[in-house]
Amino acid sequence: MQDFIRSMTSARPVPLTPDIVLRTADDVTALWERTGAPEPPFWAFPWAGGQALARHVLDHPDLVAGRRVLDLASGSGLVAVAAARAGGLVTANDIDPVALAAIDLNARANDVTLTIAAGDLLDTEPDVDVLLAGDVFYDRDMAARVEPFLLAAHRRGVLVLVGDPQRSFLPRGWTRVDAFPVPVPPDLEGVAVRTTTVWRL
Repeated sequence: MQDFIRSMTSARPVPLTPDIVLRTADDVTALWERTGAPEPPFWAFPWAGGQALARHVLDHPDLVAGRRVLDLASGSGLVAVAAARAGGLVTANDIDPVALAAIDLNARANDVTLTIAAGDLLDTEPDVDVLLAGDVFYDRDMAARVEPFLLAAHRRGVLVLVGDPQRSFLPRGWTRVDAFPVPVPPDLEGVAVRTTTVWRL
């Protein structure tokens, strides 16, 4: 699987966090068509929500340093790598086995150590101090599952931070803590830059 990822991507700096490199596809749309999957290859590109959240964590390492951190729906592992760089004890989670392979490649490329957790965690109660989620409110069904999970974590005293590029299904009632103009591929997003906000419960 990692050979497939290497053949379809190249290692390049992330626009908003250029000290982190990710295996990134030249054409995410073409790759998506090739995979034939119903969902985009979230592992093949640094999505706007993840870029903003990664930047915020790197700018404020005290949020995660020495703490148990879960990066939910990690995709490429960008946010997890940033949290590990900032001193967190990080678990990166995804349901996609290709994403898990990409996370491993990206962690090694950035010389950080992560725990990788496969599967759907949304019906569990992870024992963590910080929960990070980049760009998880992209459709109604995902939002309906993720929001209760994040709210339950918040009620247990977990710090919950979300990066969101103005998706339609972002819940209300969150506190804005940061925002960035994030470069994005126009063929995926319809624009070249998305203002992306970091929210805290």
